[in-house]
Parts: sequence; structure tokens; C-alpha cells
Amino acid sequence: MATDMHKLLGTSEEDDDEEMDMDVKEEDDGDRRNRDKHAASGSSSNDEFMFQQSMQDQVGTPGGGGSRRSRPLEEKERTKLRERHRRAITARILGGLRRHGNYNLRVRADINDVIAALAREAGWVVLPDGTTFPSKSQGTKPTGGSSAVAAGSSASHIASQQTSPPALRVVSSGLRSPVELSSCRMKGVFTPAPSPYDMLPIQSPELVGSVNKAEGLVGCSVDVINSKQILEIPPNLTEQDFSGTPYVPVYVMLPLGVINMKCELADRDGLLKHLRILKSIHVDGVKVDCWWGIVEGHSPQEYNWTGYRQLFQMVRDLNLKIQVLMSFHECGGNVGDDVCIPLPHWVAEIGRTNPDIYFTDREGRRNPECLSWGIDKERILRGRTALEVYFDYMRSFRIELAEFLEDGVISMVEIGLGPCGELRYPSCPIKHGWRYPGVGEFQCYDKYLSKSLRKAAESRGHLFWARGPDNTGSYNSQPQGTGFFCDGGDYDGLYGRFFLKWYSQVLIDHADQILCLAKLVFDSSCIAAKLPEVHWWYRTASHAAELTAGFYNPSNRDGYSAIASTLKKHGATLSFVSGEVQVLNRPDDFSGALGEPEAVAWQVLNAAWDSGTPVARENSLACHDRVGYNKMLESVKFRNDPDRKHLSSFAYSRLVPALMEGHNVVEFERFVKKLHGEAVMNHHHHHHHQQV
Repeated sequence: MATDMHKLLGTSEEDDDEEMDMDVKEEDDGDRRNRDKHAASGSSSNDEFMFQQSMQDQVGTPGGGGSRRSRPLEEKERTKLRERHRRAITARILGGLRRHGNYNLRVRADINDVIAALAREAGWVVLPDGTTFPSKSQGTKPTGGSSAVAAGSSASHIASQQTSPPALRVVSSGLRSPVELSSCRMKGVFTPAPSPYDMLPIQSPELVGSVNKAEGLVGCSVDVINSKQILEIPPNLTEQDFSGTPYVPVYVMLPLGVINMKCELADRDGLLKHLRILKSIHVDGVKVDCWWGIVEGHSPQEYNWTGYRQLFQMVRDLNLKIQVLMSFHECGGNVGDDVCIPLPHWVAEIGRTNPDIYFTDREGRRNPECLSWGIDKERILRGRTALEVYFDYMRSFRIELAEFLEDGVISMVEIGLGPCGELRYPSCPIKHGWRYPGVGEFQCYDKYLSKSLRKAAESRGHLFWARGPDNTGSYNSQPQGTGFFCDGGDYDGLYGRFFLKWYSQVLIDHADQILCLAKLVFDSSCIAAKLPEVHWWYRTASHAAELTAGFYNPSNRDGYSAIASTLKKHGATLSFVSGEVQVLNRPDDFSGALGEPEAVAWQVLNAAWDSGTPVARENSLACHDRVGYNKMLESVKFRNDPDRKHLSSFAYSRLVPALMEGHNVVEFERFVKKLHGEAVMNHHHHHHHQQV
């Protein structure tokens, strides 16, 4: 497969003719090989062959057959026939992919479209101009002469060696590679052609919830050696004994496209196979997004829960539990989103005539990822307010899927409160050019939030404060480069404090109102709200990235206690998305941006514990190695805590075929046992070899 992918990604339109010539030459009864002894030796490289071809083209010796210009007529005819044959094959491939694979291929698609579609499914990034490179999960661009798999993974291995001991080096030609496995294969949902902003490799992740699907195998390396799978345990890896620690239930997040746009199971058999494996290693359950854009996609208050009912029945039959996320946001456009699930069609129609229903930045750019909190109480959604729309959706779920709530199969309902389902403003949108570690921008310039700000300014008696700050820089500014976020900047002045208090209060009020409705609907069931870990610029005075995201948490103020208290008020669990493996893999990125993920996590956890709010946790990066799992365990099991605090559950992101392969299942099972507080046998030797 590696060689196939290299061919797939290593050819361009310019090379097609040359490639065809080489194919034709191979059919020519070996004439040239007989004339050129050194070419027949079998030891010459592809580069030498291409050099030889270019020399023949330049010299163009009559009768030598080296130049394309002097090819015999019958050879040209053979090339034409070969090209017609290729086009016929392409047409059949296109038809099959459209009919059976749900690929989004235009009617007049050509071989480039096929290659792009297959490359994207294999986890590569293909920009509209044809530029192709691995996603972040495979490292850097492949260089000539090496396979796509080796090139992508070797960079990742080098990065892991720089920051941590080499971890779980996997060497296999019998198993599928991370290049093939990094996307979820759920093609029942339309996969968008990426924009230049969608999946560009970035130095480090943006808000964790957006990046948790894209980063790939941390600390792993894949090469091809003798069809053997070699599992290397780092020699200096210290193993902690978690036996006897509190039992933490483990849930695995299902692929984003597990339910397609018709609200059907996209791959029932494949999913059932994976669920059985999860059950066999004692995972407690799964977590799934219930997409607003699928269930109420076509008409207001017309709900279709068919696929979810089938999914829940399948999970119940296996005696697993389910955590569900009421997903009132779109999927697609964030790093790692491998499917596109927009907001409901009827909502998009309203947005075309009234774009102020979306969050808006200072330049007037709209973000259709979710609805602005400014319309929570505005009756503009076909006669309903946004809060009423959310309430009706949750109530429909409660009625239609009541049996799964009543018998305890659904153990938690997480309420989507913003982009990626997280309680935050969409302050760092990649589609608008944001890149880590930019401070982001305030998102309060739609007419409804502007009206709210004006009202707040009037109540303070300072109407001239009815505006957003004008010295905050742009998405990719750094704090010290702005008048607002710099040390001693306007963020800490009278106006700055007024604005930030209002901005953060809008976020808290939104959470308060929706969680109040959710508690009414779900009554005794556990509800939760997801909070991201915004860690960059944490070691500056202003905490700029947190401010634009809606967390009023500068160094002289605790911005998370009020949020934790709001959750406690409604009996909601705080589901915290953390990036512990990021610290392990790229510590330089955080020190350069004066970030401190562990400090943010500690502050949020303490705010929850102080208010008596239960805490669940979700990882933000895919991880299949022991070093990464051990880092996660440290953030879930608090070894030196005399109060034996522990999390209510842990959600692992995400179920991909790679997790189900070979030694990855073994490592994940060890991780699950440790979270359950069971004793695990440790390896005392450095290298463990396992034939697969």
C-alpha cells in the first residue's frame, strides 16, 4: 500500500506523458535493455533511469529511440490506445466510487479527482491547486525516493525522539498504515473539498476540541521491515501501579460520520465488529454526537432519530453504555474534521437573509459554525427563539429515545453550548486565517450581541462604551503586540474590565439558560457541559487567548469559578477536554507561546472541586502508545491526593481502525485496566517482539 500511495501522490499531470512513455517502453520487447547493458543489470535506481531518459531526449540520436520526438508511428498509436483504455478504466472507477462509496465526485470528474478523493480518505491533505501533503498525523511532506508512509511517519518519530523516549515503534508491512487509517471511512456523509484554511499543517493545535481528531499517532513510527511487528517499550519508561485506585469508566468516542446525512448507520457491520472488540477489552461504553444538522436538517420540528435508535439498540445488545452529545454546531472546517455536517438547511436559509444569526468578528466576517448567543431570546428562527429550538430538539430526543434513558443505557447527556460542542466563543477560526498561537479575536459584532453591549453600557451610564475594543490586534497577534492585551494594557482599565465582564457574562448566561432547560428535559439523567483547555498565553498577565474565548481569567481574577458554580447549580458534570499528550510531544510550542496546559487544567479542576461539580475528561489527541497513555493516566488518576479525588468518566478520542489493529488493542486494554484500578502485568525487559 505504501508503494501504491507513493505512486498515487508522486505523479502529476506533467509526468503523465513521461509515465506513459515508460509504460510503452516496457512493452517494446526489451530492445533498449539489450542495447544498454547497464540498464539491464537491475541495480540502477529510478533516478538513474530518469537521468538516462533525459540524456537520450537531449541527444536525440536518430534511430536510437531515446527521444519522444522520434518515436515510431506504431508506438504513438499504441500510446493512444493505452490512453483510451486508461480513460475507460477511470470512468468505471468513477462510477463505482459514486455508486458504492458515496464519494462526492462531479459528473465530469477526471483521474485527478479520483486521486484527490482517495488521498483525502487515506488521511492526506489535497488543496484545490493540487498541492498534496500529509496531514499533521503523518508528519511532514514526503520526499522523493521514499514511500509516503515512511516519509510521513519518520518525521513523527524524529519529533517524538526529541521530546520523549522512543515509544512503541511499530514495524509492519502486514498491517495497514496510519496513512490509510487516519480517516474514519464513514463515507455516507459528504466529505468537503478542503479550503486552504481547512487542514493546513500548523505549529500546534488551536482550541483543543477542534484539534483532537487530527494530530494522529503521537510518539509512534511506522516503517516496513520483513512483515514483522516490533513493539518497543522505552527502556527508561517508569510504570506506575494503579491497582486499587478508584474505578473510572472508559468511553470511546465513535467516528464523526457514524450516522450519515440520511440518519442511517453508515457502516453497520464494521461498527458492530469494532464494538465487539471494545466490549472484549472491558470498555464501559461509547460516546456519540447527535447532530442537529442531521436530525432536524430539512424542516423545523421534523425530527428523524432512526439511525440513532438503531445505534443505541446495537450498543444496548452488547451491554455497553452510551454518552450522547447534543451537537448544535456544524462539523467540517476544523482540523481533523473528516466529514461535513452543516447546520440544518432551514437555518442556513435564514442565515442567508439575516447573517447576524452567526457569530461575527470586528471585520464583519461571519462564522456559520454555530448560532450566536445573541439570538437565544430573539424570535427569528421561524417563529422560535434559539433557546426554544434547542429545548424542542432535546425534548424530541427525550420522547423518541426514552427507553434508553429509562433503562440507564444512556449514562450521560452532554449539551452542546458552542463551537465543537464546547462552552466558548469561536475566537480562533482556522477558516478566517487563525493559526496557533494567535490571541484570536472577540466575536461580538453581530447586531444582537451589539445591542446587548449597548444596553449594558447604558446601564453603566457610559454609552461611549457600547463598542468592542479597537486595539486588540488581529487573529494572529501576540499579546505584547497589542495595546489591549499587553502587560498593563487596556484589558485591566475601567473600560476593559467592563467589556470583559459583559463578554464573559454572555457566555455564562448562555450556559445557565440552556442547562436549565436541559435539566427540565432530562430530569434525573446526568447532564454535562464541555469546557476546552485554552492554554496559550497563560503565563502572561492578560491570558489573552482565554479572554477572546470568553473566559475572563487574567492573572488577577479567577474566570472558571463562576462557570463551575453555574454547572453545579444545574447538577451538571464538567467535561474537560485536555491536551496532556501535547505537552509530552511538543513542549517547545507551549513555552514559546508562554502556555501552560497543566496549570490551566489544575485551575479548572480545582474550580470544579471547590464547587462540588463532578468532572469528566476527554483527551484531545489520538494516542496509541504507552508513553502517551501514561501521560493521560497522570491527568486522570491523582496519585498524591489524600482525598482520593477521581473523575466520573474518561472519553477516549477516537474510534479509528488503527485503534483496533494488532498491538494497539493490547496497549489500549492495558490503559483501560489501569483506569479501572486493576493490576496490570509490567514488562521488565526493554524490547518485546510480537509476530502478527
